[in-house]
Amino acid sequence: MLRPLGPGDVEALVAYRGRQDVSRYVPFEPMTRELIAERLAGPWVRTELTGEGQALTVGVELTGTGQLVGDVTLFWHSELHRGGEIGYVFNPEFAGRGYATEAATAVLGIGFEVLKLHRIVARLDERNEASAGVARRLGMRLEARLVRNEFFKGEWTTELDFAILAEEWADDR
Repeated sequence: MLRPLGPGDVEALVAYRGRQDVSRYVPFEPMTRELIAERLAGPWVRTELTGEGQALTVGVELTGTGQLVGDVTLFWHSELHRGGEIGYVFNPEFAGRGYATEAATAVLGIGFEVLKLHRIVARLDERNEASAGVARRLGMRLEARLVRNEFFKGEWTTELDFAILAEEWADDR
């Protein structure tokens, strides 16, 4: 189930966003309780997107247990070009069960069906094979491999850019 994140999620978020292995390929360092609490009081409190430049982060909760296992973010980059981006972060203890694909599918639905976006991308580190697998299962195609294009966390990294268009999304439904 997708739901807004709240103050009661601090410990669950620290359980995965505070891990070095989880933050290795994403644009944040392991997060502290204090930083997560700050985000929960600010940018993560948004429950809708009303204009470009905004991001919506939702928690992914197991319906049977109520346990938070990950989160998915939809970025609205351009109203004119109707472009967005998706990102996802999950607790590795729940890997391989399809939760990331299921949750990201629902968030793509928000992007295409509610916001009427034309194109949504996923940008990721080439070494993050699990994330690339999710992008492929979402029906996203690999459009670019940018070799050593970014100096990221002390090293040159290669970026993979995946994308899906609204009409491709509709055809897959």
